[in-house]
Amino acid sequence: MCGIFAYLNYLTPKSRLEVLDLLVTGLKRLEYRGYDSTGVAIDSPDNKNIVMVKRTGKVKVLEEAIQEHFSAGDYSEPVMTHIGIAHTRWATHGVPCERNSHPHRSDDGNGFVVVHNGIITNYNDVKTFLAKRGYEFESDTDTEVFAKLVHHLWKTHPTYSFRELVEQAILQVEGAFAIAVKSKHFPGECVASRRSSPLLVGIKTKTRLATDHIPILYGKADDKKLGPDQDSDSGKPQVLPRSESTSEFMPLEEKEVEYFFASDASAVIEHTNRVIYLEDDDVAAVRDGTLSIHRLKKSLDDPHAREITTLKMEIQQIMKGNYDYFMQKEIFEQPDSVVNTMRGRVRFDGNAIVLGGIKEYIPEIKRCRRLMLIGCGTSYHSAVATRQLLEELTELPVMVELASDFLDRNTPIFRDDVCFFISQSGETADTLMALRYCKQRGALIVGITNTVGSSICRESHCGVHINAGPEIGVASTKAYTSQFISLVMFALVMSEDRLSLQQRRLEILQALSKLADQIRAVLKLDSKVQELAKDLYQHKSLLIMGRGYNFATCLEGALKVKELTYMHSEGIMAGELKHGPLALVDDSMPVLMIVLRDPVYVKCMNALQQVTSRKGCPIIICEEGDEETQAFSSRHLEIPRTVDCLQGILTVIPMQLLSYHIAVLRGCDVDCPRNLAKSVTVE
Repeated sequence: MCGIFAYLNYLTPKSRLEVLDLLVTGLKRLEYRGYDSTGVAIDSPDNKNIVMVKRTGKVKVLEEAIQEHFSAGDYSEPVMTHIGIAHTRWATHGVPCERNSHPHRSDDGNGFVVVHNGIITNYNDVKTFLAKRGYEFESDTDTEVFAKLVHHLWKTHPTYSFRELVEQAILQVEGAFAIAVKSKHFPGECVASRRSSPLLVGIKTKTRLATDHIPILYGKADDKKLGPDQDSDSGKPQVLPRSESTSEFMPLEEKEVEYFFASDASAVIEHTNRVIYLEDDDVAAVRDGTLSIHRLKKSLDDPHAREITTLKMEIQQIMKGNYDYFMQKEIFEQPDSVVNTMRGRVRFDGNAIVLGGIKEYIPEIKRCRRLMLIGCGTSYHSAVATRQLLEELTELPVMVELASDFLDRNTPIFRDDVCFFISQSGETADTLMALRYCKQRGALIVGITNTVGSSICRESHCGVHINAGPEIGVASTKAYTSQFISLVMFALVMSEDRLSLQQRRLEILQALSKLADQIRAVLKLDSKVQELAKDLYQHKSLLIMGRGYNFATCLEGALKVKELTYMHSEGIMAGELKHGPLALVDDSMPVLMIVLRDPVYVKCMNALQQVTSRKGCPIIICEEGDEETQAFSSRHLEIPRTVDCLQGILTVIPMQLLSYHIAVLRGCDVDCPRNLAKSVTVE
């Protein structure tokens, strides 16, 4: 949710027009995160003011406004040092409009401007405090209070450095946030920080960096909150003298360097592959081309430095190529993405599986009381899809929990529980809060993520990186199938020493070896699915039914239809049909049923006949050559036969294609559905 992109060049000539182009391109790379308005801020040609342009709608609208607002001339003159910041906003406080768009300013003179992801939960208290000191607010957002708080501290403590001002402001606010701040009073400087919302710093230099680590620095600070009835002096924080608390990191002797601050690595990969992932309460400051990282509070487990990570992502991975939409591209990448998930882990020649990320913890996991799979949305569905196999191969109780509901119930957690936290981004707020809840209670934490360096990845004891590659479309596709495969591999590892399960394991391993080719076969149904979509896209509702291993496909398929097409859709357990949902069935209600030759085939056929006897005209997903099942359908899609526990990977792909084609026919924004965001970083 929301996206931050900031660019700072030091002794590297860039015109303001070039900076604006970099900022807009950065925002385009972050569009998939979800947003409803955009904005940029750069220095004026005389360096005495900050110029902001903000618009509602897509980045393209902002780009057109920039072209109108900034012409050649003064803005085309190169400058040696400059800081520009940009933002895509997903509305939380205040409706989408230019007044509520970021960046937000501290005063009429644009002394300080801020871009912010997340929510400041105590903004009303801070707003009351500032209002009593004469500050007037021009937006409905929580972000604006931060800009004005920094301004208030600057007036109250004129000797503070820019970093110190921002640090003291951070100490007064609560909630989850990532921020980047620039100021006309501190030209050429940028300060950024995060708490429970992702932020990284990219570094680009002409020669090799002097070090791969940035030392962490500490200052003494009193975190006493400024209350609405306190005067400013009583809330004055205590800070170490500048000579003691400030240290420099000089990546180069000549110090020609460019810095990129971003919410996501996809925004910086075309410029540099060297990044630092900030941790909660890190404050990164650039001054005179020098980067320093400070910690607001010191804890016992703090490392002495932040590592500079080399990204393995390539720019081609975040481009659409010959596809019309990122989602379409990602659906068709699944033959490769599932292979990448298994690569180096599944050894088909020896029928063995090695998960290096959790190898050392397997004995402890085998001794646990129960397994808990926790996630949201699509990640939750991947847990539902694999629960039955995990129960079968581990012979342990397996609980599947929605992260948002998990904390509401104060769920009992024990020291001998093993908790899996599943998230594509690794930053999902509900899942991350549930992780911390379980970790505090002594459970073993296993992360299943697609993003190296994410919060869940860093805070887990161990985990599995699903290796699906960057997923740009908001509606998850290849991440779902890779999460599915990752959990299947874990189940196989857990059962490797059980003689009674060896035949079952062999059957699954052989099926995994054929999976990529079978996915390619399913993708060849695209034209048939498109024709099916033409019959369905004008309907108002769609029922999707199945049971057993395919119930998760029903849930995931219904979610995809809702996300992309804005059509009502419901995933129904076929066994529950006669307990209520059958009342919805008539000759005009579209019904899609998954009926495969597996242990629940007879039960699914019973449900199918109940639908047809009520004049329903079901569309069937069945196995190739299954004429008996096809006889009960109005139309059908045939998929290759595979082992029962992997059917869900093949049956979900027609649902992904169907939702995609219906969305296109209905004129919906496939990659960025309304009101949704890729990385849900607020509760």
